[in-house]
Amino acid sequence: MRTETGIDSILRGIGQRIENIGLNGYQLRTLSALRKCRTAELGGHVDACTECGTIRVSYNSCRNRHCPQCQGNKREEWIQARHSELLPIPYFHVVFTLPEELNALCMRNPGTLYGLLFKSAWETLRLFGRNKHVTTGMIAVLHTWGQNLSLHPHLHCIVPGGGLDKNGKWKNIRVDGKFLFPVKALSKVFRAKYVALLRETEIASQGEIKPLFSKSWVVYAKRPFCHPAHVVEYLGRYTHKVAISNSRIMSYENNKVKFSYKDYRNAGSKKEMELEDTEFIRRFALHVLPSGFVRIRHYGILSSTSKNRTLPLIREQFEVKDICFIDLRKTKPFDPKVCPCCGKPSMITIETITVRGPPKPAVGKLMPETMKQNLTS
Repeated sequence: MRTETGIDSILRGIGQRIENIGLNGYQLRTLSALRKCRTAELGGHVDACTECGTIRVSYNSCRNRHCPQCQGNKREEWIQARHSELLPIPYFHVVFTLPEELNALCMRNPGTLYGLLFKSAWETLRLFGRNKHVTTGMIAVLHTWGQNLSLHPHLHCIVPGGGLDKNGKWKNIRVDGKFLFPVKALSKVFRAKYVALLRETEIASQGEIKPLFSKSWVVYAKRPFCHPAHVVEYLGRYTHKVAISNSRIMSYENNKVKFSYKDYRNAGSKKEMELEDTEFIRRFALHVLPSGFVRIRHYGILSSTSKNRTLPLIREQFEVKDICFIDLRKTKPFDPKVCPCCGKPSMITIETITVRGPPKPAVGKLMPETMKQNLTS
């Protein structure tokens, strides 16, 4: 019976059986990195407290963007970097979703299909902005999964509630503060632009394109955030998410994985699902993005090429230099220098692990007696 319930432990449990799932080479290399994450296979280091002598062994992480154990620090870094880009304006959350009829094409050509999703979403929003005589912007984050690990490509977009006119003056798009653009109109334009771009690639047959017009595409829009600082915190939940977090995996035993999920077709009720471990990993591997594919992108006045000019210009018009940051997180970032025992910032590295297996610690002459006794015992 297994007590571990992480992606890494499931991969170790599958072992050589993973070769029979039908994954490509890049997916296998990615899963191999996740399996080795924070184990002796990747090396590590031994830290000791100069005050109380506490010893802590830390193994290196894989730093892969699909690993549920490696996203915490990256998310914190991204959130901190976005604080300086906040504007004293309303922001809106818009979600563009691809229909399930495109799932087969997405599996065959993920890089192309997901790239078209970014491009068509931005062209749609840019067109609606032009109709209001402004140049707007967008921060978009790609997710490819549903709650049960099925393929469900969609784009989470944060859009400012206005833009710059041809004279460089800020202009609000909606004065009533409710919704950015009409959702039904967004859906029709989004579908038309995506299908037009898809035709240009010539990777889809007419038989695959025709069903795309049989139903409306889903574009979801929320009311504006109550404070600009909430935008960064909210989007931070999405930027470095993976297909499933370890906290949702309830058990792994007898080659079966049980995990929790929310059924949004049933008012978001919480349910459980059990899959064979090979099927679970096959579904997880569906969401391994192609090598080098950028899943967080900035457009318009928020793009990397424009924001150094546009953001100061907008702040100057509002006569605001900075936005007060509201920290909504309950946990503080991990500080490796703080001792887990005495709480003092006195942890130092005394050994580097370069090979698999526990190292033999070297007792330094400058260590306090309490630490020497702890190390040699």
